[in-house]
Amino acid sequence: MAITVTIRDDRAFTLSWSEATGAIGDSVTVLPIVVSVAVLTDLSLALMLVWFGVFQIVWGFYYRAPISVEPMKAVAALVIAGSITTGELLVAGLLLAVVLLAIGTTGSLERFGQYIGSPVVRGIQFGVALVLVETGIRLSSTNLQLAALAAVVATVLIVLGYWNMSGFVILLLGGALAVLSTGLPSPSFPPTDSMALFGPGNFTLPALEAAVAQLAMTLGNAALATSVLLADYFDRDVSADELSTSMGLMNLVAIPFGALPMCHGSGGVAGKYAFGARTVGANVILGLGYISVALLAVGIITAYPVAMLGVILALIALQLGRTSIEKADEYPLVIGIGILGLLVNLGVAFVVGIVVHLFVRRYELW
Repeated sequence: MAITVTIRDDRAFTLSWSEATGAIGDSVTVLPIVVSVAVLTDLSLALMLVWFGVFQIVWGFYYRAPISVEPMKAVAALVIAGSITTGELLVAGLLLAVVLLAIGTTGSLERFGQYIGSPVVRGIQFGVALVLVETGIRLSSTNLQLAALAAVVATVLIVLGYWNMSGFVILLLGGALAVLSTGLPSPSFPPTDSMALFGPGNFTLPALEAAVAQLAMTLGNAALATSVLLADYFDRDVSADELSTSMGLMNLVAIPFGALPMCHGSGGVAGKYAFGARTVGANVILGLGYISVALLAVGIITAYPVAMLGVILALIALQLGRTSIEKADEYPLVIGIGILGLLVNLGVAFVVGIVVHLFVRRYELW
């Protein structure tokens, strides 16, 4: 059974089983990182989930498409590794918010985009797919037995023709295991003592370096690649500058009140599409799901077997990698950028890819 509601421009959103399974595809690009940050920093898991839920709904309705809201992965990785403090993480996010808002409102990214080229954007997509595979393998290795169980379940469902169901079933299975280990949690409100965890002393060189490292990745993956993917999957004409503006706004609003720096991302969009999302309904379901978990079941999330999330990440990576290759020109450049993004980072791959693409175009090598 599905409930369909028409919104502006004759675009409808549907609350259905496929939209619910599609929502799962985005959540697995978020939950492993958010849980890790919550464990290793002073940020509240409940508050972070509330903000992810709010902006899933806000941007879903604004763009009228199953757009993604994800953690800024480069700065999240740095704070997880201990290279920057919680305060420096938040300052880096605010600096990025100001820069992204300036880029988006002035249309700078659209003008800059003419020098980038489709192969570079596709290469970043491919790089994200490779990073998701690597992350999935790493998470799965934490418990090979559970990863094998999830892989068998996914394989059986896919063979039977239920690809869209595979991620959802694995997520439910992992949730059941988490409940068995922790019991049913008690409802609670998000704490307020994890807001405004930064001050003037956190405006440091490591914070600035983190912001710069994240910026290239955000422009390549969260703005340009996501813009292309929204057109590929959902026939939505959303410019990279619009995405840059929305990322700037949401971080300026939310970071002072306990949010993890957030962005859009091609990985989450691919995850939604891979598991069945086609309308804003996926954002509504996922947004309400995040908020519900923040209020009712944070304990289950912290106990969730990440090895099973790793298998779902691998499924998403297959979908994104296939899309980036099927729609690509100049395959050597696309694959090279993707591999560089995996081996170094996506920001460096983005910059190197632009330089190589301009060189190739200038001398008509391909």
